[in-house]
Amino acid sequence: MTAACPACAAMPPVEDVVSDPALQFSLPTIHCAACIGKIERGLARMPGIGHVRVNLSLKRLSVEGHVDATRVQAALTDLGFEAYPLDMAALTNTRDDEGRKLLTRMAVAGFAMMNVMLLSVAVWSGAEDATRDLFHLISALITLPVVAYAGQPFYKNAWSALQVGRLNMDVPISLAIALAAGMSLFETLNSGEHAYFDAAVALTFFLLIGRYMDHQTRSAARSAAKELTALEVHTAEKVTDNGTETTPVSSLAVGDRVLVPSGARVPVDGTLTSGNGLMDRSFLTGESAAVPVAAGDLLQAGEINLAAPFTLEATAVGEDTTLRRIAALVETAENSRNSYTRMADKAAQFYAPAVHLLALFAFVMWMFIDGDLRHAINVAIAVLIITCPCALGLAVPAVSTAAISRLFSEGFLVKHASALERLAEVTHVVLDKTGTLTRPAAMVPEAMTAGERGVAKALAQASHHPLSRALLEQLTDTTAAPLSDIREVAGQGVEGMWGDTPVRLGRGHWLEAHFDGLGLRIGTDTAHQIEAPETLRDGVTDALAQIDLPCEVLTGDSEGPAQALAKHLSLPVTARARPEDKLARLDALAAQGERVLMIGDGLNDTAALASAHASIAPAVALEASRNAADVVILKEDFAALPLVLKVARATRDLSKQNFNIATIYNLFSIPLALAGFATPLAAALAMSISSITVLLNSQRMRRVK
Repeated sequence: MTAACPACAAMPPVEDVVSDPALQFSLPTIHCAACIGKIERGLARMPGIGHVRVNLSLKRLSVEGHVDATRVQAALTDLGFEAYPLDMAALTNTRDDEGRKLLTRMAVAGFAMMNVMLLSVAVWSGAEDATRDLFHLISALITLPVVAYAGQPFYKNAWSALQVGRLNMDVPISLAIALAAGMSLFETLNSGEHAYFDAAVALTFFLLIGRYMDHQTRSAARSAAKELTALEVHTAEKVTDNGTETTPVSSLAVGDRVLVPSGARVPVDGTLTSGNGLMDRSFLTGESAAVPVAAGDLLQAGEINLAAPFTLEATAVGEDTTLRRIAALVETAENSRNSYTRMADKAAQFYAPAVHLLALFAFVMWMFIDGDLRHAINVAIAVLIITCPCALGLAVPAVSTAAISRLFSEGFLVKHASALERLAEVTHVVLDKTGTLTRPAAMVPEAMTAGERGVAKALAQASHHPLSRALLEQLTDTTAAPLSDIREVAGQGVEGMWGDTPVRLGRGHWLEAHFDGLGLRIGTDTAHQIEAPETLRDGVTDALAQIDLPCEVLTGDSEGPAQALAKHLSLPVTARARPEDKLARLDALAAQGERVLMIGDGLNDTAALASAHASIAPAVALEASRNAADVVILKEDFAALPLVLKVARATRDLSKQNFNIATIYNLFSIPLALAGFATPLAAALAMSISSITVLLNSQRMRRVK
């Protein structure tokens, strides 16, 4: 009986690994390992919970077990975290099967290349006659199945082009691999001195590297439009003559009455029909403060009810809701971006025909010169290999990879390598304010006792207000006091009972205090004022001072905070900008010939992020915004932001240098191949040297400061 591999034995059963979680939630406010621990420990105590996993990079929670989504969401709210159920059916097919196949083929080709190279060294060292033939035969047994398998991406693309009467860069690649392998087999079977199996498999390996880089460059991480759709509400409480019934949102019609519970998202656009309310519109408008609403006011899908349950009458459902219209804007913008064409693609238009004609010319010329068919074929193969576009194909991806690595070490995650070329072309910068340049803050008075801090934390945990979340960040080491009868008063604050003592956290005038800001009142005692200034993110001032481009701010916030920021940063600021306004401003700048870099974090920025020439989002941004952006800032500090633009410009310059290297290489190597001075193996080595030169030049990216 065969012993099991220890690593395999330690792995859980396959079905446990691949099983889909029962529930998934988006957690936009988590930011560290402490958040993960708090959530996992807090949910583990709930009955019915089987397993809890938090993915910090995706800001996503997976919950397995027999438990209701509403209960999990309520528990997360009690823990002080925002949570929104995700419809995983809307995030279908996130696996990158094509990338996995390319990576597998590349690994197979690389392993085979190392083994064939070892056999070639033995031949170069002086192996003769039967020994040489044996090494060649072993090389053939390794190479032929490997190039047949690993080279399939090139063969399929070449065949597709030939079927419609076209040539592409994969046609000469496929022809070179096939001729090198076929000629080597012919030489082996006829006891020839030279076989070029190492050239064939090395050529396949290096080209697969370029193809994989190209694939990673072109494939988006996920569609931001799908992320927005996944954040939609999929069930609603429809009000009927017999009470309420849970029904799919897709079945709602205009005129239906819907009950929206506390803390829930509004499922459709509609008119408020009962009492007053308090709404969190930060995902839609960028406003940092909660918005009070009254009966008759229009509510939009995606807003969050921060106060008591209310009812609304649906005025727009399905594709007509605000959330769907924003998703449509994003999808349109993403599709328009795909028209971007890299320099290597442009070169392909004339490169492939020229290579074939050159190889055919070499074959005819040498048949005319000496009439040796074998020699003429070898020269033609050498020309095909030496002119192989490997260095050309690596020119941009090699630099992009070095740039991406450099930026990641500095705290920037680049999602699309092509974004670096667009960042280098940026001429104007547009920034969001709330959540991007600024963040909510709360300053707990030193005069507050431990008990009062515990009351403040308990009340803040019961609210979705941004200031409550900021206050919770300052009370992480405080134990929440046991309160009862907690309720949120629309537009005012949160109140409850601490034993027999009434307690309140909210606006100063509601607390009967002399100040207007946030405060805490215990019973009849004098209210404590809690300073809640909107603070700039670290490094914002330094970053804007170093960016040598015109900048402006577009924000959904009100005039007061917007103008205060404008005065502090000496930048033009536009307040109360809706998603359509931001998109219109970007279109206007583009019409003036500007190439805009958009930096934002909210749902109202998502369409602008996707349509801008290039885009950046902070790590704390809404997941849909992070997916729409080209670059995500992983650090809290913005001081290194100018480095992104400097690295992007260096990427452009080094890419051009790599194209020049490839051109010079061809100018020197092609005449040598045509003259018959380069065997197919020498051609493969020359091709490899050109690729290595390109890669080494790309590493100069590390010197950028």
